[in-house]
Amino acid sequence: MHLYMDKDFRFEIISVDEKSGARAGFLRTPHGAIETPIFMPVGTQATVKSLSPQELMACGCPVILANTYHLHLRPGDELVAKAGGLHRFESWDKSLLTDSGGFQVFSLRDISKVTEEGAWFQSHIDGSRHFFSPERVIEIERNLGADIIMMFDECPPAKADAGDIERAVDRTIRWAARCVAAHEKTPVRHGSPQALFGIVQGSTYKPLRERCARELVSMDLPGYAIGGLAVGESTAELYEITQYACGVLPRNKPRYLMGVGMPDNILECIQRGVDMFDCVLPTRNARNGTIFSWSGKINIRNARHADDFERGIDGACACYACRTFSRAYLRHLFMAGEILGIRLLTLHNIHFYMDLVRQARAHICDKTFTEWKTEVLEKMKSIDEPF
Repeated sequence: MHLYMDKDFRFEIISVDEKSGARAGFLRTPHGAIETPIFMPVGTQATVKSLSPQELMACGCPVILANTYHLHLRPGDELVAKAGGLHRFESWDKSLLTDSGGFQVFSLRDISKVTEEGAWFQSHIDGSRHFFSPERVIEIERNLGADIIMMFDECPPAKADAGDIERAVDRTIRWAARCVAAHEKTPVRHGSPQALFGIVQGSTYKPLRERCARELVSMDLPGYAIGGLAVGESTAELYEITQYACGVLPRNKPRYLMGVGMPDNILECIQRGVDMFDCVLPTRNARNGTIFSWSGKINIRNARHADDFERGIDGACACYACRTFSRAYLRHLFMAGEILGIRLLTLHNIHFYMDLVRQARAHICDKTFTEWKTEVLEKMKSIDEPF
């Protein structure tokens, strides 16, 4: 058993799959326990698109994300603080994680300017100018009040050259130290302490990944994220770098792979030692008519579903959409542009992702994860619908 504990946060590994690096554990925050491995639905604007908190809880979500960049711009982190923090603002009484906004800022490089002090950027909403420094990001995240907060890092473009990536790693390390100092000096708001996670950068360069990880580990943070992946590298590189980074990070602290991903990506990276995941795919794909199932992806727009009155989305799924509605009805809703169609597809996709990590955890505990993963991935290849 591997254990990390402080006064307010506790991470405990309860089982490890002997044939791989897959781990099952508990991450306890001031707003409840999170069973790991876990998928965290993305709630960019303090909402997981089209779903209510009650529906998320029914899917078994113990933690969701919010986006620092977007909430700073609208409605403003000070307004959220005035409301009592994100938990009260969005009526969510379970755990919350906020990212640092770094990915959004650096994805807007054509309208941003990075200096050692921080990053100037233009709002994508109204063109107004804003400034994020490590200290300012910590202040914003204090206002938002999530249980887990991410430090401000520099995320280089996927195709950046080695020199740019090395400079981004150097800056990420320096900014991490500033985030830690600001976190220690900035008072807790909303009566709830926050765990500050570091973000390991370095693209596909192992020496840079290792140096970044070791520098962050020396800061003795409650958890560590692997950033800068799922941004254009090959799937093989994603898996290789994830496994390498997990090998450098502490065994007794949670590992969070940011922005990943597809169901097969999640299972493969669980096997490589990752505990936490987030991605917009289940909600974004639902809005485009793509459904994830235990038999593979389904395109609800496909005409073959127009008169399928007998089957729901997935016979192996117990979500409300699958228990209640036929594929024919769901296709009709989607093709007619009805809001209910998007809501039901999103509900199913989130339920599926939560069920995926729940079952992965159960099989890790039963010491059967590797065999189960192989079987599941083979079944998911059975549907190949045109999109």
